[in-house]
This record gives sequence, structure tokens and C-alpha cells, in this order.
Amino acid sequence: QVQLVESGGGSVQAGGSLRLSCSASGYTSGTNYMAWFRQAPGKEREGVARIRTSTGATYYADSVKGRFTISQDNVKKTLYLQLNSLKPEDTAMYYCAATMGWLRWELQEGDFAYWGQGTQVTVSS
Repeated sequence: QVQLVESGGGSVQAGGSLRLSCSASGYTSGTNYMAWFRQAPGKEREGVARIRTSTGATYYADSVKGRFTISQDNVKKTLYLQLNSLKPEDTAMYYCAATMGWLRWELQEGDFAYWGQGTQVTVSS
């Protein structure tokens, strides 16, 4: 079992930045991939970025490529998402996720078994 707790959300103006954190506990040494997803009101949850915990290899959704950066601190057992050049369309609840298995798709929520409660990001124009 892995427990995940997100923090760092907030309200910013367009063009601003935020850094989200996800603190992991439990059997963290067993995780293979960690990721960030987001869900805007009335929309389906979508993948934002993922990282393979053993190699640090990353993958980003096209909508955030070049603006968001996923990273990890294995000593602190914390996952980060740096959000730069924020746009109003980035407004959503952001969720941290983890899996001990292998991915069937590039970045789909069905591959991830462990989820945090989410942290809200609101971007005003």
C-alpha cells in the first residue's frame, strides 16, 4: 500500500507559477511509476506527466509540455510538479498517483492504483 498526500495548490493569475508536492508513505520502494493527473469541472480526468521512479524518465501531455516539470526527491519520498506559464485552462483539481506495475498506455488513470485526495489549482485571466 502507498499513501499519497498532495499540497501546494492555490489561486494565481495567468502567466504565474506554482509548485505542487506529493508526499508518499507506505511501501514507496515498490513504486515503479508516479504521475500527476488533473480534472476540471465537467471534464474527465487527464494525465499531465509521469516519471519512472528508478530512472527518472519523464513523459508529458502535449498540453503542458514545455511549461510543467515533474521531478522527484527519493530521500524525501516526494513527487513535485512545477507549473509555469499557467493558463486559465490549467484550472483543475490536480491528483498524484502511483503504481507498482507496468504501464499499458502512455499516461492513463487505469494504470495507477494509488491516488491522493487532490489539490486545487485555479488560474484567473
